[in-house]
Amino acid sequence: MIKSRMLLGGALLAAVGAANAGISVTPTIVSDYDFRGFTQTAKDPAFQLGVNYAHDSGFYAFAWGSNLDNDSYPDADLELDLGLGFAGGDAADSFGYDVGVAFYTYPGNSDFNYTEVYAGLSRGYFSGKLWYSPEFAGVPGDTSAFYVEGNGTFPLPQDFAFVTHLGYSFGDYWDGFEYIDWSAGFTKTWNNFSFALKYIDGSDYDDTPGTKVFDTQGKAWASISTTLPWAME
Repeated sequence: MIKSRMLLGGALLAAVGAANAGISVTPTIVSDYDFRGFTQTAKDPAFQLGVNYAHDSGFYAFAWGSNLDNDSYPDADLELDLGLGFAGGDAADSFGYDVGVAFYTYPGNSDFNYTEVYAGLSRGYFSGKLWYSPEFAGVPGDTSAFYVEGNGTFPLPQDFAFVTHLGYSFGDYWDGFEYIDWSAGFTKTWNNFSFALKYIDGSDYDDTPGTKVFDTQGKAWASISTTLPWAME
């Protein structure tokens, strides 16, 4: 795990040095790496780094990494995701849209690498997105999976916002054990930093009837992040 943080820290320094118009770098510290209601770091903190490129046409590309501590991914203590997409429209006046593909990779054990495609719509305070993977979590065979999510962001005074999320995982991979995850909380922007405090929960997931394999109990979750380069006043 320490090695993972060193790798991500080195990537941050390199990315900041190369930053220019259209490229941004976002380091984040979270109390837990939560993925759709499942902890990926045994409810321990994680350091995460995103590097994004956005073109005026709407095309974008990204790379994102996080340390891991998850028995479901043996020999992998680092996740590195890559993606391409296209976003357009105007969520304020009509609808915004976002389509793309994400590649999830685990350098310590490539057997778990997999791909998802996604399509989303947004309008006003609300957004929704559908994700699809033909072989979720790198499991071969008839293991396709879907994830549909809805999100709300409601501005409050003093640069606060109330945020909500509801997600549903289903498909052949889950084999009858579909589940729901949800969260609600607040975000705050201050100068060049963003803070979040949420409560995350969901339906209990049983891989084998009578046995709780994954920890999906409710938890408080917090994060702090900033995006570089900082805007000049």
